[in-house]
Amino acid sequence: MFTIGKASEQSGVNIETIRYYEREGIVPKPGRSAGGRRLYSSDEIATLRFVRRCRDLGFPISIIQTFLSLTEQDDRSCGEVKTLAENHLDDINAKIENLTRLREALQSLSSNCNDGSTACPMLDSLMKDAPGCSRA
Repeated sequence: MFTIGKASEQSGVNIETIRYYEREGIVPKPGRSAGGRRLYSSDEIATLRFVRRCRDLGFPISIIQTFLSLTEQDDRSCGEVKTLAENHLDDINAKIENLTRLREALQSLSSNCNDGSTACPMLDSLMKDAPGCSRA
């Protein structure tokens, strides 16, 4: 059995994050020592590590909870996991596309700026439709 500090060290999950996961029911609350200290088994640390890996991949807590429930089922469906992962991948690809458009827009706007100039085309363009703005 391990203290929360050791569980944090071994799982790579911050102590406060472990407490959050317990409060929210993402991971079960561990047993306690006679003195009231949390004590974690190797399996509980492995679960924390699993959650951290899922978070590292950007999965939302709700999906991680689904994954955890599926790990407890003997007849778990790989197809369901694959569908959830592919949906997450679609979300990531959409974010990448949006970020690419954002980068291109900022590059275009900033390329119009001249160092040391009193007139700034980027600010003018950004303020063009702002209420109360008299810029063209």
